[in-house]
Amino acid sequence: MFSKEEIIKILSSNDDSILKTADEIRKKYVGDTIHLRGLIEFSNYCNRTCYYCGLRCENKSIQRYRLSPEEIIETAQKGKELGLQTIVLQSGEDYYFSTDILCKIIEEIKKIDVAITLSIGEKSYKEYQQLKNAGADRYLLRIETTDKTLYNKLHPNMSYENRVECLYNLKSLGFETGTGCLVGLPNQTIESLANDVLFFKELNADMIGIGPFIPHPDTPLGNINVDINKNFELSVKVMALTRILLKDINIPATTAMETINPKGQTIALNSGANVIMPNITMEKYQTKYNIYPNKSNQILSKTKNKISLLGRTLSNTKGYRTDNKKNRK
Repeated sequence: MFSKEEIIKILSSNDDSILKTADEIRKKYVGDTIHLRGLIEFSNYCNRTCYYCGLRCENKSIQRYRLSPEEIIETAQKGKELGLQTIVLQSGEDYYFSTDILCKIIEEIKKIDVAITLSIGEKSYKEYQQLKNAGADRYLLRIETTDKTLYNKLHPNMSYENRVECLYNLKSLGFETGTGCLVGLPNQTIESLANDVLFFKELNADMIGIGPFIPHPDTPLGNINVDINKNFELSVKVMALTRILLKDINIPATTAMETINPKGQTIALNSGANVIMPNITMEKYQTKYNIYPNKSNQILSKTKNKISLLGRTLSNTKGYRTDNKKNRK
């Protein structure tokens, strides 16, 4: 295991040999199969005011939408028909969708024999327990940064300590627990990125999503001058280190990487990633889930072609972390 000092040195250097090492670890511990997760972005309403996110409730430029429970279930069924084994339900923190409504949606989707990942923000322990009892398998809650001062600055009226508590609550309830970070945030240091990676290891997260910070014009950080290409390169290195430390977890090649670099996902898949999340939301809504500008949406047919060109294969399992152990070479 790398020490904090070693991680800082690797992230600070121009040496990218760590990417090849991560790919070798990926191949050894999770094999050449790639898991597809069908993403349904079912609501872009959000009650939070995070400084970097286009869904923030204070953004009056965005056209809001919500899918009905029936539309969510129907979209999940279409995803299953397309061969997807996992459905990801993602939204802003939209209080319209009560725990009872969400549980009924989950129970209906589970009838078609898929794994369900939720990405819907902070909840109480009791609410997480109800969602788990309804049949949810995984939960993604990104920490974004483990720098407490920076976290609290970027997330008004939120608590870093509560975020961490939510993650540990999810682990204790038996969710496959996902988290992750943004790379290139204003005032973020290499040291804090090293702390992010070590936090992932301490949590023993089951899936990690890492992406470069892309300023959104309708947010308080919209006018920040950043080198997005540098953010991309650094995010790939953070992802690679995460693969090396948490060998058999699931790591998506995120859409943010593809948004910056047309070959972003291919680079990520050759640097430790083993998951792609094609967007199966109704096309008329896809451009409205605008967390950052020019978001790249993954079309299923093109995704499958990309996997074939890489010489990798599609997984025929639901993609639990334990499935990766079975594929170990």
